[in-house]
Amino acid sequence: MTEVFSLEPTADNVAYTFGGHAPRLRVPAGSIVQVDTEDCFGGRIRTTEDLPSQVCDLAHLNPVTGPIHVEGAEPGDTLAVHFAEIRPRRDWAVSSTFPHFGALTSTGTTAMLHDALEERVWVYDVDTARGVCRYQARRSDFSVELPLDPFHGTVGVAPAAGERTMSITPAAHGGNMDTPELRSGTTVYLPVNEPGALLAIGDGHCRQGEGEVCGTAVEAAMSTTIVVDVIKGSPLSWPRLQDDTFIMSTGSAKPLEDAFRVSQRDMVLWVCELTGLDLLDALQLVSQAGLAPAGNVVDTNYTMVAKMPTQLLGGGAAVFDGVHARLADVARQHLAHR
Repeated sequence: MTEVFSLEPTADNVAYTFGGHAPRLRVPAGSIVQVDTEDCFGGRIRTTEDLPSQVCDLAHLNPVTGPIHVEGAEPGDTLAVHFAEIRPRRDWAVSSTFPHFGALTSTGTTAMLHDALEERVWVYDVDTARGVCRYQARRSDFSVELPLDPFHGTVGVAPAAGERTMSITPAAHGGNMDTPELRSGTTVYLPVNEPGALLAIGDGHCRQGEGEVCGTAVEAAMSTTIVVDVIKGSPLSWPRLQDDTFIMSTGSAKPLEDAFRVSQRDMVLWVCELTGLDLLDALQLVSQAGLAPAGNVVDTNYTMVAKMPTQLLGGGAAVFDGVHARLADVARQHLAHR
């Protein structure tokens, strides 16, 4: 049986940057790890009266659990992280608007003279048994149940060159990409920049619309099971994702069109690798069959995702020698026998 490790979000086991931290856990490649995470507010918002500016330390938002040192991971390798299960840890979750944060307000770098958005909190009832969370309007009786679609907004490794990057910032190391594609059943591939990769996870979302327009999702503490492995000698420039139906490339930058370009360029090059097509033939295929969901359009960098259906890439297209299917099988066996 594959050994199972665990890491809880105690004060000693959370960080607010990627890079600059000693490992909180060391595991062999191929391990199953149970990672519990706190929500982006550190669990401090519990009612609609708990305004983030009053109850949170705004310099310490978005805690990530970790880092986790994966043995054998060296710079130039790729870390594969398969998300076996992501479950809300509580029967409530929260969302909010912030002054000067979000896609439809002025920010520190998009400076305007108009008033900031009102700071307001929404509390969602979470029913994991029924698979729903309840939206309740704050200024009317309108209410509706929304399907749960749990994922992690923040997943990453230590950045290159010894940098420390805020956990709210997405970049080439991963970080706060806020893409709903990072749900259970997905494998994320991350470039290894430091020995052990130094993986950290946080920012659980019960669900989120593409773009995270107001600046926050349905923010929740999570109990998450992952399987980690190391792909030797396969360097990546940007995080990639894979599920049973799609391969996906990410790009995080500003302006938004540059994030789009990064993700699309990486997808075109990946399709070349997998199919043997030349550059323009791959570009033509991606142009006509690809999808481009937004991750976030609110963070310090924006994130775009390029998606391609794997069924269009031919039967011989083996992504990293089938590591996604292998880790998914390990995950299924573990969940069936725990």
